[in-house]
Amino acid sequence: MTGQGKVSTSLSMGRTEWALFLLLALFWGASFFFYKLLVTLGPFTVVLGRMGIAAVAMNLILLARREKLPPLRQWGPFFFIAALNNVVPFALFAYSERHITSGLASIINAMTPIFTVLVAHVWTHNEKLAWNKAAGIGFGFAGVTLLIGPTALSGLGNQDLLGKLACLLATICYGFGGVYGRRFSGQSLFAVVTTQLTAATILVIPLALFLEQPWTLPMPGVSVWAALVGIALASTVAAYLIYFHILAKAGATNISLVTFLVPVSAVILGALFLGESLSLRAMAGMLIIGFGLAAIDGRPFQWLRRRITCSLGGRI
Repeated sequence: MTGQGKVSTSLSMGRTEWALFLLLALFWGASFFFYKLLVTLGPFTVVLGRMGIAAVAMNLILLARREKLPPLRQWGPFFFIAALNNVVPFALFAYSERHITSGLASIINAMTPIFTVLVAHVWTHNEKLAWNKAAGIGFGFAGVTLLIGPTALSGLGNQDLLGKLACLLATICYGFGGVYGRRFSGQSLFAVVTTQLTAATILVIPLALFLEQPWTLPMPGVSVWAALVGIALASTVAAYLIYFHILAKAGATNISLVTFLVPVSAVILGALFLGESLSLRAMAGMLIIGFGLAAIDGRPFQWLRRRITCSLGGRI
């Protein structure tokens, strides 16, 4: 990543990047659709299938690039980030979609950047809250409060509520993982991701085998196998490769905007293929969380301010 500082001002989204950007939103949104098709499997079994297939594919890609995994003595941090970014949140999302729609799970997932900002404020010295980030956090929590709604008063035995809380806990894991993952900057992104996915596979094997005993389940049907391959190759491997390309060409700020579109693609897929629908409260919650993301990103408000300034200037 060194040597890019001088050209960072020229980073922009070309037509190819915009097309890949939309494809990335589709792939990440599709992961929630795939989770819904995999509810017949245990959550850790789902993670094992997703991580195992993705790890094999990424190791083959790394081999083709003639790169190597780091030595085993350096794998401690990779196991930690694998738990935060893969094993725990993926299992929580797989569990949550037994009780809530894929669209609702994706909307709650949009809280990830908001928790990342909050964790960064506490854990780092150079990423403290500005007014726009504080406003974004406020909008985000207001949106989630609306999404959870009065079911919170029904007690923790409410399965719908447990599904929502599982999603929320997953986004908190992502927030910590996003901040912790910055320690890997400067290393080969392909090697980091491949090691992380391999470490996640190693971590989840005993959890799936001993807690869920997947061999005792009936043989999965074609749709389940297809969903496992889809969530591993499209929503994980292909998504990572697209992410790295856009990151190199357009920068981290531009790629962060994908958060706005992931719930949209997930909701559309859920409506088209799963017969899901969103309540007015869920749509209102998505809108409020969207305001929070816009506040954190800052650019929508900067654009609005420029338009107002130009408009006022034109009248003078």
